[in-house]
Amino acid sequence: MQWRALVLGLVLLRLGLHGVLWLVFGLGPSMGFYQRFPLSFGFQRLRSPDGPASPASGPVGRPGGLSGPSWLQPPGTGATQSPRKVPRRPEPGVCGPAHWGYVLGGRDRGPDEYEKRYSGAFPPQLRAQMRDLARGMFVFGYDNYMAHAFPQDELNPIHCRGRGPDRGDPSNLNINDVLGNYSLTLVDALDTLAVMGNSSEFQKAVKLVINTVSFDKDSTVQVFEATIRVLGSLLSAHRIITDSKQPFGDMTIKDYDNELLYMAHDLAVRLLPAFENTKTGIPYPRVNLKTGVPPDTNNETCTAGAGSLLVEFGILSRLLGDSTFEWVARRAVKALWNLRSNDTGLLGNVVNIQTGHWVGKQSGLGAGLDSFYEYLLKSYILFGEKEDLEMFNAAYQSIQNYLRRGREACNEGEGDPPLYVNVNMFSGQLMNTWIDSLQAFFPGLQVLIGDVEDAICLHAFYYAIWKRYGALPERYNWQLQAPDVLFYPLRPELVESTYLLYQATKNPFYLHVGMDILQSLEKYTKVKCGYATLHHVIDKSTEDRMESFFLSETCKYLYLLFDEDNPVHKSGTRYMFTTEGHIVSVDEHLRELPWKEFFSEEGGQDRGGKSVHRPKPHELKVINSSSNCNRVPDERRYSLPLKSIYMRQIDQMVGLI
Repeated sequence: MQWRALVLGLVLLRLGLHGVLWLVFGLGPSMGFYQRFPLSFGFQRLRSPDGPASPASGPVGRPGGLSGPSWLQPPGTGATQSPRKVPRRPEPGVCGPAHWGYVLGGRDRGPDEYEKRYSGAFPPQLRAQMRDLARGMFVFGYDNYMAHAFPQDELNPIHCRGRGPDRGDPSNLNINDVLGNYSLTLVDALDTLAVMGNSSEFQKAVKLVINTVSFDKDSTVQVFEATIRVLGSLLSAHRIITDSKQPFGDMTIKDYDNELLYMAHDLAVRLLPAFENTKTGIPYPRVNLKTGVPPDTNNETCTAGAGSLLVEFGILSRLLGDSTFEWVARRAVKALWNLRSNDTGLLGNVVNIQTGHWVGKQSGLGAGLDSFYEYLLKSYILFGEKEDLEMFNAAYQSIQNYLRRGREACNEGEGDPPLYVNVNMFSGQLMNTWIDSLQAFFPGLQVLIGDVEDAICLHAFYYAIWKRYGALPERYNWQLQAPDVLFYPLRPELVESTYLLYQATKNPFYLHVGMDILQSLEKYTKVKCGYATLHHVIDKSTEDRMESFFLSETCKYLYLLFDEDNPVHKSGTRYMFTTEGHIVSVDEHLRELPWKEFFSEEGGQDRGGKSVHRPKPHELKVINSSSNCNRVPDERRYSLPLKSIYMRQIDQMVGLI
């Protein structure tokens, strides 16, 4: 009995010490996620990049902390920072369960409760309940769109009405870049219906698209948005219909005659004028689907918008046997790549398509650049072109050298946990102290290349923000520890990374993350006829808009996270997701390139010895013929083990260390 009394005494002594420290110095365990306390990274008042301590309006860290976070310092400075070699392969192991209790602690909750909550098995019944909740979320949004908005592009879920292009204000690019008067939400959701196994609704929706959707519209749309949302969905649904294995159930369409493929071809042809009359080969950002590039169009475009067309255009070319589409998309990627900084290897976020001069010199992982990096890797996975992988590896190394701040290892060493910041593309110097919600895609991309440990760290940062607000603000200032831009338009990036990390680790923690996200969406965004954009992540006010990616991505990734027996995971077919979440099977057919010499500068011969040549810009309109693997390395798939990571970086984020 004496040892029990001794243990009890030690426990009481520790609790008493924590209480005294908390009361006197504020050093006790900070459990800020379940109360409205600011996120604390354990620093004294944070300093600006080139100035003294910030004003008193900024948050104040604990006494005795660092004078400022190492995120503000250039990489390679300080005793704990050095260039990072990548990717660093994870070692076998599992997360230490004793530490999970501190991941999302609350002042009234002890480690044992959180260990039980986050490191224990996720019961099959709860998993099925969450899967059904994700499916119900999709069905509620989809059915209300069909009832109140179709054939318009989007649903206004608060007033139960449809939304189309803003004809009265052509400058309203937030709407007009996306909405082309082509039933966008229906088109974008096609493969989600298939992934959820709803064959009857999928077949009905495909027939509706074939019979009612036309691209012969006087609509000026963004090339990037039309490509990833519409072209990508048409190609994905076509592949699902024509798949001889039919893994999702019978998704075949009676008398189907490749109509979706023809529609994809028609849309792509209408987008081709964007690639004409550009001195660099980088496309114009917008086209009118009837008349081509508007006469007053902007010569400036973002890197992601111009350089993230290769997956969809490449699939189309290889299905049609027409090299035009892949060629123009690949030319744009190479043109952007050749404009990168000679010193840092980084790209900016906005470029002039005629002069090749960088208008926006910010280099980061968020808006303007995100999917450019994503598609370098995914183009390689899909098509097997080595130059795509070489470009990605070089870009990834530059990202690690100049954007990544904090300690070298995720869970070892001194200093701050890793964070990727926005820098000047030429100097690598910090440009601002915010990150945006689109950057939350990056942990998922890191999973695909096997850099799982770093993915875990970065994902934890975004999840910490989600836990604080019940959503991910569009911009978050990591120095002020507060949102800079307060709205949340139901974006999928954090869900996508959560899903991919679960596939990589099989750790039930990510199921709990998914459950938290599901419950937050149900609590804060569900309205009368669907799910609404959060206008303000703090007061939870809403905007009357449900963007199409909510059904095509957010709901899909949540559903797949909890549906372990889905054909995506069990059919034996390898699948990849486009940047809009459209599912594409990775197979040998898409790695066939009958026009191999086509992409050389001077042309060449095809495999049959027939001469081929590189098209000139003025030829693009007429080169539109009618339709007609090397294995991805296993270690770069999702079967990677999880290293023994105790999530120390999350502890620092909530001020526990």
